[in-house]
Amino acid sequence: MKNYKTIVLANQEITSGTFRMRILTPGFAGTVTPGQFVMLRPALALPTLLRRPFGIFRVGCLPAECDGLPAREYLEILYKVVGEGTRILSELHQGDRVELLGPLGKGFDLGVPGREKILVGGGIGLVPLFMLGEALISRGDRVRLLMGGRGRDDILAVTEFERSGVETYVSTDDGTLGEEGFVTRVLERKLGKYPEAEVFACGPMPMLSAVEKICRGRGVPLQVSLEAHMACGVGACLGCVVKGVGHSETRPRYLCTCKAGPVFDSSDLDWGKAAVSKGSCAEGGCK
Repeated sequence: MKNYKTIVLANQEITSGTFRMRILTPGFAGTVTPGQFVMLRPALALPTLLRRPFGIFRVGCLPAECDGLPAREYLEILYKVVGEGTRILSELHQGDRVELLGPLGKGFDLGVPGREKILVGGGIGLVPLFMLGEALISRGDRVRLLMGGRGRDDILAVTEFERSGVETYVSTDDGTLGEEGFVTRVLERKLGKYPEAEVFACGPMPMLSAVEKICRGRGVPLQVSLEAHMACGVGACLGCVVKGVGHSETRPRYLCTCKAGPVFDSSDLDWGKAAVSKGSCAEGGCK
């Protein structure tokens, strides 16, 4: 983990209300594993503006010959404007300064080599799945990505996944892109064809709960990346706790999404009560 005071290389709106930000991060690429995240805020923001958590979409390096400048390592995040913090981020330009803490949290276990891999992403939840797909493809696994969203504006980065070697399947609730219906219906169909697959998922909690029910019913291994409000990212604020398996009123078992996750084996969570708590950071503006 490192605290960066760095600059924005690019910040572009890619669909309505969704942005891609590229940030200069020398020495970062060799330290990150798929599924980890960063805490980010503008350097010149008011002290009361907390860092926000963002999944890491990709890391890379601009070669020296690209524009006559030295080689530069970078990371990219994709984010939706949903509150004041992300609105301020959306107004940053190339050269603006930001503060970044990371990489943070526990990423994905790549699973059994050679076994079929199915990734399930709901909307902006597909962000941490891109680096995972690249890592699995690079070691020779066959990877399929099932992308779901309410409409075509929720479907992101299809071309980049396909260029990395991932087979992609798209479904939207309103049928404006790909198959009409929930992505879980596609998952059931794929697991019927590939019952030995391992599943990795990230997205809204109702989708994850449905994916967990499907995988549990078929005995399929599942890892999930949870999205949660958090103020610190290092387990101090307790604003991102979830209930672990075996939790009860008399024997509470809470897990910090930021430290024990954000990636969990699905069997470690209490799916009957796995809603992320509304802790103190919810009032702190973590939207």
